[in-house]
Amino acid sequence: MSPRQKVLIVDDEPDIRELLEITLGRMKIDTFSARNLGEAQALLSRETFDLCLTDMRLPDGTGLELVQHIQQRHPQVPVAMITAYGSLETAINALKAGAFDFLTKPVDLTRLRELVSSALRLPAPGGTGIAIDRRLLGDSPPMRALRKHIDKLARSQAPVYISGESGSGKELVARLIHEQGPRASQPFIPVNCGAIPSELMESEFFGHRKGSFSGAIGDKPGLFQAAHGGTLFLDEVADLPLAMQVKLLRAIQEKAVRGVGEQQETVVDVRILCATHKDLDAEVAAERFRQDLYYRLNVIELRVPPLRERRDDIESLASHVLKRLAISTGQPAAKLHPQALEALKSYRFPGNVRELENVLERAHTLCENKQIEASDLRLAEGNCNPEGGVPDLTQIDNLEDYLENVERNLILQALEETRWNRTAAAQRLNLSFRSMRYRLKKLGLD
Repeated sequence: MSPRQKVLIVDDEPDIRELLEITLGRMKIDTFSARNLGEAQALLSRETFDLCLTDMRLPDGTGLELVQHIQQRHPQVPVAMITAYGSLETAINALKAGAFDFLTKPVDLTRLRELVSSALRLPAPGGTGIAIDRRLLGDSPPMRALRKHIDKLARSQAPVYISGESGSGKELVARLIHEQGPRASQPFIPVNCGAIPSELMESEFFGHRKGSFSGAIGDKPGLFQAAHGGTLFLDEVADLPLAMQVKLLRAIQEKAVRGVGEQQETVVDVRILCATHKDLDAEVAAERFRQDLYYRLNVIELRVPPLRERRDDIESLASHVLKRLAISTGQPAAKLHPQALEALKSYRFPGNVRELENVLERAHTLCENKQIEASDLRLAEGNCNPEGGVPDLTQIDNLEDYLENVERNLILQALEETRWNRTAAAQRLNLSFRSMRYRLKKLGLD
């Protein structure tokens, strides 16, 4: 028989301690109680715990001090903070300090049991490194730091804002945070916020009842319901219209949603991860993104480095892509000529890893004798200066061709970001759909 798991309860109110002890006892969990910060630290030095539940206000300190103490000396122990109702700022500070999650008083016992069960499923710190290494390639310092942050954030339920340029791998990072955490067995639901028509957003996110609007031929659950128990990844969250931002904020705060045509709210247990290639601070300053939603989503920011900041990884990434292409086509893997590799390393890659994959796929098709020459890469000359800045005019033979190449790359990037939704890509480029259609035809992309 495996040993029972142990939870440390820290609260100066006897009634709260007793309630938590009885509830956890019924879950077959052993509990130890402390009335203040000093008693908690003494117990932590003597016993090994699987979880700590602590009140925010203690007679001789705060729960935040206990979170910081545990982070420094007992990082394997997840901590959940118990705060007064409405103390959202306190809860967010706790999550930033490293708390696993938080509860509000009066304690909802169903929510308590869900939180405890989730925390007790956490893997040991650092135990997910091999799995992350296999998915997130590269051994440069920025990538080693990113993997370390993913491992830490997987042990939390805090909302994470994943920032980074288009094509840098933000969705992969979100998936890894989900897959290495306690929600791994539950759904991971990604949604591109920029690809959903504004009139359908409420229905897509929260669901609808049959007959609630024209075309609603049956009941349909929304994305929040689909992600219940798991993770909802809001990609390109900055593209949400302001009216939808208000509804999203309420859903996150209340942990409940109301579908179109529904009378009652449905409780949902969802971890929110979000990403955008835009500068959210600038969007808030321009009043295109609500500040209250920004603070709720951006509890912890995780930056994904662009490919130009980790040029040392290009060789291993290229090798991996070429091997994958060989397997998919059933042919021997193509080799990169040294000059082709140097060309890749000196290229700025505005489309990041996604652009590298596209460049190599095209070169793999065009090359002769399974040898990729620099000319097979067909890199845009304007982005071949590793230091950036203005393109060297002596390298531009034909201005029309150069500008056409830049236009083609920007349109392809917008199409890739919107998963080839032409309407959404046109909006991203500030073009009318008619103008977008004309340019696609002109560039041979239709």
